[in-house]
Amino acid sequence: MTAPLKHRTLSAAIVDRLRQAILAGTYPAGSQLRQDAMAETYGVSRIPVREALFQLEAEGFVRIVPHKGAIVSELSLDEINDVFDLRCLLEPRLLSQSAPRFSASDFAALDAIQARFETAIAAGDVGQWGVINAEFHMALYTKARQPRTQSIVAALLQTSDRYTRLQLSNTAAMGIAEQEHAELIRQCRAGRFTEAAAFLVGHIEAVRADLLRVVARSGAAGGATNSRSVALE
Repeated sequence: MTAPLKHRTLSAAIVDRLRQAILAGTYPAGSQLRQDAMAETYGVSRIPVREALFQLEAEGFVRIVPHKGAIVSELSLDEINDVFDLRCLLEPRLLSQSAPRFSASDFAALDAIQARFETAIAAGDVGQWGVINAEFHMALYTKARQPRTQSIVAALLQTSDRYTRLQLSNTAAMGIAEQEHAELIRQCRAGRFTEAAAFLVGHIEAVRADLLRVVARSGAAGGATNSRSVALE
């Protein structure tokens, strides 16, 4: 039992390191992630590296291409719309079931996350913003008795992090997100659960619309990208 657990632990660590590097733009779209170079860097066999790349493929961060190996995925308009369509369907459903069950301690936890969120925005820390943003949304749904849906939404938030980091390239977008999160807390605290669910849909749709505008201006999605080989540093 010990050896397989060790492999899974190594694989999970590599997944997290690579995911964060892709989100940060260290490995841009089209970069080739070489198993042998990464294995040498980590001082491990290729097995946990290969497992990590398969996991990242499942999350949409890389593509496994025959005879080329793992390539960092390009930003995709189709994926943006797919992810945000699913979020609009699933997140209001979770909120509607979760919010009526909130206790004072649940609201205190949301307020604490919001405070950290505001601190990250003030510091211009987009990487931390993405982590706290997902944490905030999942805290809204913590009392929903829908574990499978919660798991799906957690994965969608992780995928959308790559896109929202691009969208949140200006302080105005960050400020709007901060205000809308605060409004969600206010509506839930006031017991306006139907209004809160509708507001949540508008919040998600506004992020999608802004993101599509940013992508259209930058030409970041679906464009040709020169591949280059990189090793994990």
